[in-house]
Amino acid sequence: MSGALQAVREFILGRNPGLGELPDDLDLIDSRAINSLGFVEFIFLLEELTGEPIDPEDLDLNDFRTLSALNARFFKEEAAR
Repeated sequence: MSGALQAVREFILGRNPGLGELPDDLDLIDSRAINSLGFVEFIFLLEELTGEPIDPEDLDLNDFRTLSALNARFFKEEAAR
């Protein structure tokens, strides 16, 4: 697991201590691990970790549904290094 993805995992678990563990395939939106109030802060975290701005017009919620989807969309290049 990349360091950036681990930071994402820690961010989510820090806001949801009741989850205990965070499987890579857990639907983060349906489970409310990422809710509408924290979504903007979550986007800022992703921008910080990737070093790239995220255009709100270009958002696809499926890119945020699971840790696996986040990894594929935002951290694929980091994992290839």
